[in-house]
Amino acid sequence: MNPVELIRKKRDGKALTREELQSFIGSFVKGDVADYQMSAFLMAAFLKGMTAEESAVFTDVMLHSGEVVDLSMIPGIKVDKHSTGGVGDKVSLILAPMVAACGVPVPMISGRGLGHTGGTLDKLESIPGFRTDLSIKEYRRVIEETGLALIGQTKEIAPADKRMYALRDVTATVESIPLIAGSIMSKKLAEGIDALVLDVKTGNGAFMKSYDDSLALARALVDIGTTMGKRTLGFITGMDQPLGMAIGNWTEVVESVECLRGKNVPDLMEVTYVLGGAMVFLGGKAGSIEDGIKLCRSSIWSGKAYEKFLQLVKRQGGDVSYLEQFSRYERPRFTFSIVSKSSGFVAAFDTMRIGLVGIELGAGRMSVEEKIDPKAGIILRKKIGDDVSVGEELGILYTDRESAGLRAIDGLASCIHISPSKPEAHRLIHSVVEATGVRTWESPVLY
Repeated sequence: MNPVELIRKKRDGKALTREELQSFIGSFVKGDVADYQMSAFLMAAFLKGMTAEESAVFTDVMLHSGEVVDLSMIPGIKVDKHSTGGVGDKVSLILAPMVAACGVPVPMISGRGLGHTGGTLDKLESIPGFRTDLSIKEYRRVIEETGLALIGQTKEIAPADKRMYALRDVTATVESIPLIAGSIMSKKLAEGIDALVLDVKTGNGAFMKSYDDSLALARALVDIGTTMGKRTLGFITGMDQPLGMAIGNWTEVVESVECLRGKNVPDLMEVTYVLGGAMVFLGGKAGSIEDGIKLCRSSIWSGKAYEKFLQLVKRQGGDVSYLEQFSRYERPRFTFSIVSKSSGFVAAFDTMRIGLVGIELGAGRMSVEEKIDPKAGIILRKKIGDDVSVGEELGILYTDRESAGLRAIDGLASCIHISPSKPEAHRLIHSVVEATGVRTWESPVLY
């Protein structure tokens, strides 16, 4: 196998065979294909795309580059959720313990921040002591004992994806349907699940900006899951503004814990309840998604979801005293307030740029090696449709980087657009993608 010839073939828009993909990806995992060569391949695939058959083969090769976990010894239908990523998307931190509290085992292998979006692992690791680097043996044991586990990729699970994931983040090759589908499904199919719920974001803060592109990705993911024998549902949800009010790592943990304790952050909890209801339905604990939503609501109100989260944090080495008393956490060195220069209504957010502002503050990575500051982040005070007065606070910035914070004051303010008239309400959950087709989500909001 000549890696240069395979890169050239993909650069010229030709499909690679199973044998070529197996050889190229296998050599990459072994270290015989250099990072710069894989980066060139990723850019070629980003620009030229893949055929449906090539994309399925790519996913299968990634899946079998490592171990496929067997969780058959754990009773129940194992169900996971995956989001394609957005700004302020901390749904997994609320959803996983909520669904587990309803009796559905949740094996969840998550990723780190990618591009302008945050990562579940980075958020969890902002909890002092929390371990995401469990072995597969520990992973199984935690699920057996608590009903859920939230970990990162082990060296055994889809090792090809683990290395590609980091390269995609720093080579501007994130927004590609075949690469996204291969990355998501290779991890999810390897973790031992029986069913999967997908949250495919659309809007200016998503990797897929248009509804049509988001729908194409959702269909590709559902098709792969169905082909692999896993019942798979996809939801197209809006990302034209940050989800919830907190952006960052520790700030999002705090908001998640508050929601687990019963606080209603409307947009965040609407998405969480619908995805959770679908998981409970696929897990066989409810007769419909709507009934699953009701069970999820009950697990929040009863406190069972919060107790499940504390149980998980303890089991994975985290210090729950920081969750029970937020004031114990180290404070950022600098705090900056963003105030409105006009009156009216919040009409729109430049959501991707807000994510990039968060990275500049220290909440994300500009390179693979860069360290994240868990304290860095943004708290919004307004959402689309809210009224604003001159001098009213729009948001707060937290950082240890004074110069970055000073630059971010104008940067964040320019991302929040004020209009004299109130904007029309917009849908948060657009549609459901199933193996049999696509339908508009018409269920009433149950939160």
